[in-house]
Amino acid sequence: MTTDEIVVVVGGLALMAGIAWFFWGPRKGGYRAALASSGYQEAMVLVKGGYTPDVILVQRGRPVRLHFRREETASCSEMVVFGDFGKSARLPEGEMVPVEFLPEKPGEYEFTCQMGMLRGKLVVE
Repeated sequence: MTTDEIVVVVGGLALMAGIAWFFWGPRKGGYRAALASSGYQEAMVLVKGGYTPDVILVQRGRPVRLHFRREETASCSEMVVFGDFGKSARLPEGEMVPVEFLPEKPGEYEFTCQMGMLRGKLVVE
């Protein structure tokens, strides 16, 4: 193998590792949902190439209302699914869609698009 080929192979492997870390690597921190006067823990989630924020912190035993706003046309992001809570919602482009549920047990719960490509995490404390 020539030096040029080695550089290309090493560069390609580094790029693949970087992409894998970005999509599947550990997530740090998170956004704490605000407690509204209605008693709900609320947060707004932007859907555009992913979920922003993608980690949301809430307290157990208090109702949660997440407002999803989809600002893209990709078919993957047409729906959000909270499998552990038995909730899902269609996300029409440009509209605010609330998703409500009551987290009763502490833990980490994933939410995804219907294809599982976009991922977020709800951390119940």
